[in-house]
Amino acid sequence: MATRAALFALLIAAAVPAAAPAGRAAPVPRLLDLRVGNGSTPFAGDRRLLTTVSPNGDLFRDKAVVRFRLDAAATVQLDVLQTLNVKRGQNVVRTILTQSYSFEAGRHRLAWIPARTVPNGTYVLELTVVDAQGRKRVYNDFPLAGQVQVRAPVVRIQRVGVSIGPRYMPGQTAVVRIATDARRLDLDMLSFSIGTGASDARTTARPIAPPVALSWRGHRNAPGTVRIRIGDWPSGLYFVRVRARDGRIGYAPFVVRPRVLGLNRIAVVLPTNTWQAYNFDDANGDGWGDSWYVNGAFRRVDIQRPYVDYGVPYRFGDFDAAIQGWLTGRGNLDYLTDLDLEHVARADTLAAKYDLIVFPGHEEYVTAHEFDLIRRYRDLGGNLMFLSANNLFWKVVFRGHVMRRVGQWRAFGQPEAAIVGVQYVASNYGAQQAPYIADTGGAPWAFAGTGLATGNRFGRYGYEIDMRSPASPPGTVVLGSAPDLMGPGRTAEMTYYETPKGAKVFAGGALNFAASVTQPAVAQLLNNVWARLSRP
Repeated sequence: MATRAALFALLIAAAVPAAAPAGRAAPVPRLLDLRVGNGSTPFAGDRRLLTTVSPNGDLFRDKAVVRFRLDAAATVQLDVLQTLNVKRGQNVVRTILTQSYSFEAGRHRLAWIPARTVPNGTYVLELTVVDAQGRKRVYNDFPLAGQVQVRAPVVRIQRVGVSIGPRYMPGQTAVVRIATDARRLDLDMLSFSIGTGASDARTTARPIAPPVALSWRGHRNAPGTVRIRIGDWPSGLYFVRVRARDGRIGYAPFVVRPRVLGLNRIAVVLPTNTWQAYNFDDANGDGWGDSWYVNGAFRRVDIQRPYVDYGVPYRFGDFDAAIQGWLTGRGNLDYLTDLDLEHVARADTLAAKYDLIVFPGHEEYVTAHEFDLIRRYRDLGGNLMFLSANNLFWKVVFRGHVMRRVGQWRAFGQPEAAIVGVQYVASNYGAQQAPYIADTGGAPWAFAGTGLATGNRFGRYGYEIDMRSPASPPGTVVLGSAPDLMGPGRTAEMTYYETPKGAKVFAGGALNFAASVTQPAVAQLLNNVWARLSRP
C-alpha cells in the first residue's frame, strides 16, 4: 500500500450513529444521499454523481469528495476503478486504489486526491458496504445486459481538453474549444511539413509560429472558444497545442485539405473515422469511454469529441507518427479525411485528379459511399497503397456528426480483400510479433536497393494482421509473410497486385507496418513502391 499512499489520500468524517430497527433482521446497510463534488466550484456538466478534478496542486479542484449517509454501522470499501477497452468481448477495469473503513451510522465523507500522474479520463469510485454478518451491497456502474446503470460516483480527470473540427481549407476560420481551469494558456500550431524548431514529444510535429498567450480566468468553470484563421498552409496534418503554465497540456488534430481536389497528383487519406472509434473519451460521464471498444452498450460515437489521451489519437505515436514524417519527404501532397472522401460525388473525379491514393493508417471504418468510391477508383485504373492492416473492415453510417457501426463488409457479401488484396484474419494486442520473411520473386523491383533477398527477415509485425482470401484479385503476390503468426493458418502477408485496367495496389498487411519505415530496408522498399505507383 506504500505506493498507493503516495498517489492517493482519504479524508474521513463520522457522525452520530442511528439506532437499528428492533424485532426483525436489519437489511444490508445503505448509502443514502450519495453524491460527489470537487471541494471547489463545479465544472460545466458536473452533477450529483459526476465531478471534475484537475490535480495540479493549486488547491482548486484537486480532490474528489464523496458524501453519504450510512443508515447502519458497516464497513465501507472504496475501490477507484479505471475502465479500459474491451478485450476478447470482456469489459476490463484496473483497480488503482482499495481502502476499507469502519463507520457508525450517520453522515460521512471520503476524499480521493489523485496524483498528477493519473491519466486523463473518468474513474468509477466503487463503494462496497459490508455489515457485521458479511453481507454486501455494492454501488458501481458496470454495464449490465448491454446498458450502463450509474449508481456510483464518477470522477473526471481534466487537464487541458481541446477539440477542433477535423477539416479546413486555407482561409477558413477554425473554432478551437478548450476546457481547463488554468488561468493562463499558450496556444500554438504544429505541422509535419512547415514546422521549425524542436519536435513535440507526443506528436513529433513542430511549431509553425511562436505561441499566443491567452488569459483564461473567465473560463475556469466551463469551456471557452478561440477562433484561428487557417493561413496559406500546405495541405497536411496539423495539431493545435495548448499548454498551461503548470505543465498541463492538450492537443487536437486537424487536416488542412487542398482548396480544390487534384492540386497535387497524390492524395493521402487519414483514418479519422477509425481514430474516433478508438477514442475512449467519456463525454456522458458514466465512467466508461464512449466507444464500442470500451463499453458494449455503445453503438455510436461522436466524431467531434476531443481525444482522451491528451488530445492525440489512440497510439498515434506508436503507429502513425513515423509514416507522417516519411510522407513529409515525398513533397507536396493532398491530405484528405474520411469525410472529404464522403463528399466526393464520383470516383471518376478521383481518377481524373489523382494517380495514387495512400491510406497510411488503420482505415477500418468506412461508409458505403467511401467503400464504393475506393473500389470504383481502383476499377478505373487508380493506384492504392494501404500501409496498415484491417482496412475497409466495418461499414458505418452517419447521422450528422455521429457515426454508427453497422456490420462487417464481408458480411454484406463485399470482402475487403477484393480491393485491398488481403483482409483481416487475427489480432492479439501485440502479444506475438515476428519479422516478415521476404519473397522477392513476385515483384523483384520492390526490393531493389533494400539489401533483402528471398528468405531474409525484416521488421517486427503484429497487433492486427491480414492475409489473402479467395476474394483476393487474381495475380496477388506475397512480398513478405510471417507464417502462422497468430496460430495455424493465421499468417501476416504483405502483398501487391495489378489489374487489367492498370491499377496497382500495395498492402502492408500488419497494423504496425508503417511504423517500421524508420528501418532503412523498409524505407527503401516503400520508396520503390511509391515510385512505381505514383506514375500514371
